[in-house]
Amino acid sequence: MSFQDPISDCLTRIRNGLMRGKSNVFVPYSKLKHELVNVLVAEGYLKSCVKTDDSVSEKPMINVELKYHNEEPVIKELKRISKPSLRKYSSSTSLDSVKNGLGSYILSTNQGLMTDKDARAKNVGGEILCEVF
Repeated sequence: MSFQDPISDCLTRIRNGLMRGKSNVFVPYSKLKHELVNVLVAEGYLKSCVKTDDSVSEKPMINVELKYHNEEPVIKELKRISKPSLRKYSSSTSLDSVKNGLGSYILSTNQGLMTDKDARAKNVGGEILCEVF
């Protein structure tokens, strides 16, 4: 199966799983998607993620364990910012805060994927992949 935008597919699978109240979702594996989910785990938006081998399709998958608080999803909004048709880049000085600092941007920088807070601290800019609140 071919995807035009695998990152938005990953975010959509997480969003759909949260809306349906699932405990975990499976996402096709790639290094970028695994690192993206790891950043979400490190920021406390998801419980965990593990690379697994799917016995049916024999392709590696990422098992993402979703996180809830008082039976409500921790992630209220998960939105793709930079798309293949329109890339969005930002320097560390021109990054705005998300929802007055309650949310985060996830950036792809030359030092790897990181949140907007880490990018400001390290003074690096990059492509804004998504917004999480």
